[in-house]
Amino acid sequence: MQAIAVSFVFALSWDLQSRLFKVCIKNFCSYFLLLKAMFELIGSEASYLRSLRVAVNHFYASKALRQTLSSMEHHVLFSNIQHVMAASQKFLMDLETRLGESVLISQVGDIVLQHCPDFHRLYVPYVTNMMYQEALVNQQLQNNRNFLCSLNKLENDPVCQRQTLKSFLVLPFQRITRIKLLLESILRLTEPNSDSISNLEKAIEAIHEIVTNCDKGVKKMKQIEELVCLEMLLDFDKVKAVPVVVSSRFLVHQGPMKQLTMENSRMSFIGIHVHLFNDLLIISSEKDQRFMVLDHAEFPEYVTVEHLKTEVLSLPPESFLLHLAQSQTGNPYAMIVVAQTRSDKETWMKVLSSKQ
Repeated sequence: MQAIAVSFVFALSWDLQSRLFKVCIKNFCSYFLLLKAMFELIGSEASYLRSLRVAVNHFYASKALRQTLSSMEHHVLFSNIQHVMAASQKFLMDLETRLGESVLISQVGDIVLQHCPDFHRLYVPYVTNMMYQEALVNQQLQNNRNFLCSLNKLENDPVCQRQTLKSFLVLPFQRITRIKLLLESILRLTEPNSDSISNLEKAIEAIHEIVTNCDKGVKKMKQIEELVCLEMLLDFDKVKAVPVVVSSRFLVHQGPMKQLTMENSRMSFIGIHVHLFNDLLIISSEKDQRFMVLDHAEFPEYVTVEHLKTEVLSLPPESFLLHLAQSQTGNPYAMIVVAQTRSDKETWMKVLSSKQ
């Protein structure tokens, strides 16, 4: 009986040891994966910094390349990349200092959080400028032979490892996005009750805000560029001119329509083009790829639309009534306009009815 008891205790002890061993292995594997994720943040930052140094020391600092561009063009091409590199250098230094304190890194979220104000100050304008950066490179490659020759020579240098200037210039945008992904990976591998959770979550939120503001900056610059191009095509010869490029303004919808006119009791239609902004409606006629402005009104204050009984009035089904309670041509008036399709009509009715 005693032997059976000893055997039972031994079996129980062995089972307990086996379970404990499995728990230890599982915990060790989880911690190892966490360390690996934090090491990846440090290692990838070091690789990123090496590439930034090529962009700055090889391309940005090139006197031959600088001589092929004006000062403004050189600034547009490289923006604040030298300051982005300096920020990366400081960030990596702090990460490596933490690693030097102990190979078993306690956390990295606090360090990322500490550098986020600088990241925001530098990355948002850099990424916002990228659309002009790319356009400038393409323009110079097509029209500036000296730039092309100088750039080819620089890109063929072994230090570039067969990478083009464009691939170096896009690195900051790729990096700020990747930092967020790396932090999210670290968060998933961190124990829920860990002291580092709070800083990690704050760091992820801060990096997310930077990425979001980068996207907003790019969108805003595209809107402004669209307004600048449009303003060059608008001719206010017959009505009071209004500035089109306003920081808060963006194009909502635009397209051709027809306006109903009556001549000697006969119904006819003339072509018009409508540009609807978030705060302004412009009606014009298109001539020689330009828009001759006929009228404009503040939107949505003085613009309303109304459905028509098109069958009863023998009008095209794409017709609707456009009211201008106040415009630049004088008294309030309404016009019957005809969209290109029924779907187009629904779109116009929707956007013209919205209260911004």
